[in-house]
Amino acid sequence: MGQYVNPGNDSFASAVLYSQIYVDKTGMLEYLNQVINSEQRYVCVSRPRRFGKSIAARMIAAYYSRGCDSAELFVDYKIAKEKDFRQHLNQYNVIQIDIAELKVTMPKEEDFVLYLQECVINELRDIYSEFVKDKASSLPLTLADINEKTGERFVIIIDEWDTIFREEKYDKKLQDEYIDLLRGLFKGEKSQRFMNLAYLTGILPIKRYNSESALNNFREYTMTSPKRLAEYVGFTQEEVKNLCERYQMDFSEAQRWYDGYGFKGLDHVYCPNSVANAMLDGEYNNYWTGTVAYESLKYYITIDRDGMKDAVIRLLAGERCKVNVETFENDMTKINSRDDVLTILIHLGYLGYDAGSEEAYIPNEEVRRAFGRAVEGTDWSPVIEAIRASDRLLQATWNHDERAVASGIEESHMANASLLKYNDENSLRCVIKLAYYNAMNEYTMIDEMPSGKGYADIVFLPRPCSDKPAMIVELKYSKSAEGAIKQIKERQYIKSLEAYKGNILLIGVNYNKDGRDKKYTCIIEEFLLP
Repeated sequence: MGQYVNPGNDSFASAVLYSQIYVDKTGMLEYLNQVINSEQRYVCVSRPRRFGKSIAARMIAAYYSRGCDSAELFVDYKIAKEKDFRQHLNQYNVIQIDIAELKVTMPKEEDFVLYLQECVINELRDIYSEFVKDKASSLPLTLADINEKTGERFVIIIDEWDTIFREEKYDKKLQDEYIDLLRGLFKGEKSQRFMNLAYLTGILPIKRYNSESALNNFREYTMTSPKRLAEYVGFTQEEVKNLCERYQMDFSEAQRWYDGYGFKGLDHVYCPNSVANAMLDGEYNNYWTGTVAYESLKYYITIDRDGMKDAVIRLLAGERCKVNVETFENDMTKINSRDDVLTILIHLGYLGYDAGSEEAYIPNEEVRRAFGRAVEGTDWSPVIEAIRASDRLLQATWNHDERAVASGIEESHMANASLLKYNDENSLRCVIKLAYYNAMNEYTMIDEMPSGKGYADIVFLPRPCSDKPAMIVELKYSKSAEGAIKQIKERQYIKSLEAYKGNILLIGVNYNKDGRDKKYTCIIEEFLLP
C-alpha cells in the first residue's frame, strides 16, 4: 500500500473504529457502484468545511482500494446489505490525493503541478516498473501507458480539489496548469480507457469558463443542487435524533443550533461537525469560530455589490433574499453581483438555499452568531448599534414600557432607513425583527403564524428553558396601534398558543410615515392563559 496509490483502509478505519461518533454514510457507495465504469463515472461533490468531505473520500478509498481487506470494516453498515457489496469491495486500483495536504507538505520552491505528478508517478513506478518510463513526468500519459500495456484501470479520488482556486486565487498560471492536468486526467479518449471512477470533492463547484464547466463531463452535486446525494451532505434529522438520545441531549436545541440546510425532498440537514462536537462536549455552542472562517465571512458581506449591505441586514432580521445561483462562475476572483456573493456564501455554508423559491437565508443559530460576529467587525455602526440595542428593547417590552419600545424601534429604523424602501407591512416586519435581533436567544420567532382566523404577523415563543412571556406582535402601516391590538383579539390569534401556559404579551405597533412628532406608536397588553 502506498501513500497515494492503493492507500488501503487505515485512514478510514481510524474514523470508524477510534472515533466516538461515526454516522453511517456508506449508502453513498451504492450510488457510486451504480455509476462505476459507466458514462456517469465522473462525480464532483462540493460541500462547506466541516461537512465530512474528507471522511467520505477516505471511505471511498477504503472500499475500493486493492491491497487490503475492508469487509470487516463495512460489515455493520448500510453498504454491506447491498447485493453488489462484495462485487466492488477492494477490487480497484485507487489513486487518492488530498490537494490541501499536498500543498502544505510540498517543499518550498517546488512547482506544485509537477510535484503532484511526481509523487504519484514514483509510487506507480514501484508497482509497474516495466511500464513507467524513467523520465516520466506526465501523470495522464503514465496512466495511459500503464492501461495500454496492462489493461489496468483506476479509481481516482481528489480531495479538496479546489484548494488552488481558493488559496492561490490570483495565480492564473498555476490555475491554468492545474486545470490542464485535470483535463488530461479526466477528459479525452485516453482518460476514458484508464478510468473506472473519478471522485472530486471540494468547497466550490467546478470553475466555469464562458458559462461552461472546465470539466463538463462531471456530474456535480452541490449545496444548491445536491440531487440524489442530498442525504449525504450532512446529518439527517433521524441521525441527529438518535445521537441526542444516545448522549441525552435536547433535540430541539440541536435543531435550533445546527439544522437549516434543507433540500428538495429532504427538509432537515444538520452541520455534522458541529453536532458531533456538541454531543461530545455536552453543550450547544458555536463551533464555527475559526479566524479564517470569520475573516472570510466578514470579507464577503462587506463587498459592495447591488445593495449587498441591505441584503445582509434583511438576512440578520430573519428574512430571505432572492438569489440567482446560475450567474456565479465558481471563481472567487470574479464577483460581479450580489447574486455571486450570496452564492459563494451558500457554497461556504453560511447561507441555506431554497431551490423552490430561489431564496437564501441564514440557516441556524450557529451561523446567525457567526454573522453577528462578522458584522461587529465592520464599520456598519447603525447595524451594530441596532443589534446591541435589541437587549434594551426586549427589556422595555417585558416591562410594558410602550414609549421606550416605540422609541427603540424608531431608532433602529432611522439608523437603517434603507430597510423601509417599500411602504408596506412586509418591510415594517423586517424593521421589527432586526430591532428584536437578540430576542432569538430567548425565543423562537415565527413569521405569519396561523392563528385563529388569520395569521399573526410575528409570534415569539419562549424556548423551553426560558421563563419569559410569549409575545404576539401585530403590525400596522399608517393606521393605529389600537387597531393592531383589536385585530389580535378579534381574529383570536391567542388560540394558536393554547398549548402554552403562562403570560402572553399582545403588542400592537403602528408606523406612520407622515407622523411629525412620532412615527412609531406601541400598545402592550398582558393576557394570562388559564
